[in-house]
Amino acid sequence: MGHYTGPKARINRRLGAMIFESNGARKAFDRRSDSMPGMHQRRGKLSDYGKGMLEKQKIKYFYGLSERQLRRLYHEAMRRPGNIGENLLMMCELRFDNIVRRGGLTTTRPQARQGIGHGHFMINGMKCDVASRLLKPGEMVHVKARGPLQQLYGGILQTAENELPAFLRFDASRLTIHVERAPLPDEISLPVNVGAVVELLSR
Repeated sequence: MGHYTGPKARINRRLGAMIFESNGARKAFDRRSDSMPGMHQRRGKLSDYGKGMLEKQKIKYFYGLSERQLRRLYHEAMRRPGNIGENLLMMCELRFDNIVRRGGLTTTRPQARQGIGHGHFMINGMKCDVASRLLKPGEMVHVKARGPLQQLYGGILQTAENELPAFLRFDASRLTIHVERAPLPDEISLPVNVGAVVELLSR
């Protein structure tokens, strides 16, 4: 699940949401978002279990999580004070790859994970190639100081349409992203019924 390489538009249509943001997947979803993929369409209403599974799939595909990673985050969310579902999504938003994506240095999360894996980004001046690392308020992400990389990600920044969330601060001249604070519930980038996911994972 964390390295899904199949048809992205198919997943968008099946889950009824813009999970993958590539141009091809976006165009296909806009064109055929009113129908499910495949010959045999789903009939009838989903059970509560089915609804929970659907919402869980949205989180896993959107953030690139495996089942094991999602459950690890869920157990960590349980240990933290506050709402479990909000804690879970907050930690997903603070993943290294998601911060790179929402900061505008890439146009998709798979692209961010690829760049992180190749060592293109640093955290607080230190190399980090772990896309699942959770950032903390006060930490900073920046592109490695190499000319080709600066040009590559600077070019993506200029062409991408991106709305920076309030919990991040971006310096375009230095290609840096500062994590100002933890994201609020209304700043989560994925519209999902996280309560149904929590109920499913608690079984």
